[in-house]
Parts: sequence; structure tokens; C-alpha cells
Amino acid sequence: MALKSTIYKATLQIADMDRHYYAEHALAIACHPSETVQRMMVRVAVFALHAHEQLEFGKGISDTEEPDLWQKDLTGAIESWIEVGQPEERRILKACGRANQVMIYTYSSSASIWWKAIESKLARAKNLQVFQVASTTATDLEKLCQRTMQLQVTIQDGEIWMRDEESAVKLEMTTLRPAG
Repeated sequence: MALKSTIYKATLQIADMDRHYYAEHALAIACHPSETVQRMMVRVAVFALHAHEQLEFGKGISDTEEPDLWQKDLTGAIESWIEVGQPEERRILKACGRANQVMIYTYSSSASIWWKAIESKLARAKNLQVFQVASTTATDLEKLCQRTMQLQVTIQDGEIWMRDEESAVKLEMTTLRPAG
């Protein structure tokens, strides 16, 4: 018998002063049995960074045809394809052919090794951006996880904070590959 995903509920109150986006999102997040809580919380943080009415979680780990997050326009065309982790170069190039913009958020301490190995192979992918979330940030995000979460996200002047009633996490990340 296959293990089932664990469902987490999160209410995100987002105040993104950089984009002038202020909204509350009620999320149901499926954590696949092979996914760590740390990875799931990085997905939640990335959702907050790109929050939009049409942004949604894909099947991610359980389906190779869908990203972790994506945003489609009203015609069904993929505007944003967002991956968390260290996807293979083939998957990245396929995503770049299907979406207007592709973003990868890697979060492990081995991210620089992964990126150095595939960076030159992705030179022709003009719509690709790659970010490295600090491994300490990923660890701190995991501490915010509960089966039911109330999280406030504040984004101002490039600083990103995620907090619950007891603690706050500053999202530290570096850009490995900028846009365009």
C-alpha cells in the first residue's frame, strides 16, 4: 500500500510593499512522503514571494510534467514555472520551452556544486533565473511548520520576513543567475 501525502493548512497574510501586493491566501499543501518538511516550507516561502491570484501548487515531486508552483494566464499558457530543489538540466530546458519565465530555488548546502555542473549547459535558456536559499534559512523555515499555520509575510526593500506568533525568519538568498 502506497503512503499518502500529509496535508498541511496555511493561511498566508502577505504584505509585499515592493510589488504593492497585499492579500491573504488560504493554502492546502500536500507534503509527498518522499518530500522533507524543509522542502515543503521552502515551497511555501516561494509561494509567498510570487503570490498572485493565479499562482498555484503543481503536483511537483509526484508528477514530472508539473512544477512545484506555476502561474497560468486565462488561456492556460504558463507564465511562470517555479521549481524547488535541484532539477535536472533536461527538465529545466523543457520548462524553459513551455513557460515565459522559469525560476529555480535551490536550498541545500550542495547547491553550488549542482549549479556549477549544469550552468554552462543552460546558457541558451534566456528565461531562466536561479536562486539559492541559504541552508540556514531553510532550516529556520522548517521550525515554523505546523499542521495548521498562520503566517505573516512582509517584503520590503528586498528583505523578506516570514513569521508566526512565536518566531520570525528572515529569508536569506543569493542570485545564482539573474533574469535575462
